[in-house]
Amino acid sequence: MAPAAATYCIIGAGPSGLCTAKQALALDSHATVTVFEQSKQIGGLWAYTDDTGKDSNGLDITCMYANLRTNLVKQGMGYPDYPIDEQAPTFVTISDVIKQLEGYVDKFQLKKVIQFEREVVRVTRNFSTDRWDVLVKDVAANRYAMHQFDFVLVCNGHYSSRIIPSFPGRNIFRGQQLHSKDYRREENYRDQRVLVVGGGHSGMDIAPAIALHADKVVLSHRCNDPVHTGDRVVQKPEVLRLTQTGAEFVDGTREEFDTIIYCTGYRYSTPFLSVDCGVSLENNTISPLYYHCININQPTMAFIGLPFNACLMLMMDLQARFCLKFFTGQKQLPGKQQMLEWWQKDQQERKERGLSGKLSHMLAGDLQQRYYDDIARIAEIETLKPVLAKMHADCINSKKEDVNFRNFEYRIVDDEHFIKVQIPPTPTMS
Repeated sequence: MAPAAATYCIIGAGPSGLCTAKQALALDSHATVTVFEQSKQIGGLWAYTDDTGKDSNGLDITCMYANLRTNLVKQGMGYPDYPIDEQAPTFVTISDVIKQLEGYVDKFQLKKVIQFEREVVRVTRNFSTDRWDVLVKDVAANRYAMHQFDFVLVCNGHYSSRIIPSFPGRNIFRGQQLHSKDYRREENYRDQRVLVVGGGHSGMDIAPAIALHADKVVLSHRCNDPVHTGDRVVQKPEVLRLTQTGAEFVDGTREEFDTIIYCTGYRYSTPFLSVDCGVSLENNTISPLYYHCININQPTMAFIGLPFNACLMLMMDLQARFCLKFFTGQKQLPGKQQMLEWWQKDQQERKERGLSGKLSHMLAGDLQQRYYDDIARIAEIETLKPVLAKMHADCINSKKEDVNFRNFEYRIVDDEHFIKVQIPPTPTMS
């Protein structure tokens, strides 16, 4: 049972942290909610800046690129109580998303609970008080302060710790090398020869965009079949090694390049959690967690936003409501053994489906709607309508087949059905 005036620590003011703060305030009117955000603004990676590398406080900058249009339908990008503008296209821009988040913050007066330029350095379980000790650095003033909380909700996102493959020759290549976290504008690569490494979402987005300006773009990936990137992008298998002026591929071919962009993803990162927090991070999996969010060993801690291949903001909001139903004492969590049994069963099913390691938090196929329905049923809250997961799945499949998948509008018909309408091309001036 939560204390009369429970205290909640929320780490991060991106999409997951914002909806978690809103739900904590809404579900626990006596609560003290504190959001620690290490940057100067809300939005996480949606807060665009032209800057790369480190910010003025020496912290890593991670944001989306300037001309981004989401590869997910907008109906999954808003919150249940604050959807994205109906007039916006199905595939919205980065400015549409940050406008949405700023409107959400204003509507629910969340700025008052956010402390900016505050880096969470260490979270430790204090067994004598049965609370959490949270060491926070004021990065602008270079001062530290210790805080105590009843509950900790980790909302620091997926996209802070980049993965860069260790190809032989990486240290001798004379051109520019960067990760997609530092990619900003395609026109910066005009007349260049560019190698894009990785056939995932960002590689499939960035390669054709750069190809409109670059002299040559090669997309290297490990997919057995070509991915759909249009005619301007040459596709190659995996890189064997880098040379001083380019790359050699596993098929024996060689190419010369000026720039290499690694669209090779990120790993979950929670360097601020001490070992006594009761979770481990191995093979890009955080465990053991009850329904991918509640810390089974220390069930006053939760992680919001770990699952992927999901209706982004809607899933985060659903997870926040799920966790807070227990944290506020409105429902009782199952015992530790029961939660562990669920986790072990989930891990076994995922292993059988080939969803272990970095795919351990993926909501593949039918797992997506089942996940929404399960946590909603357990917490006795409203689930997400099946039409949302169906639109999401159709969008993902379309992206694999057609580089122009964004030339369609998705419209909801009812709780189960949607229609997909092709957008007529904009007439050109003669």
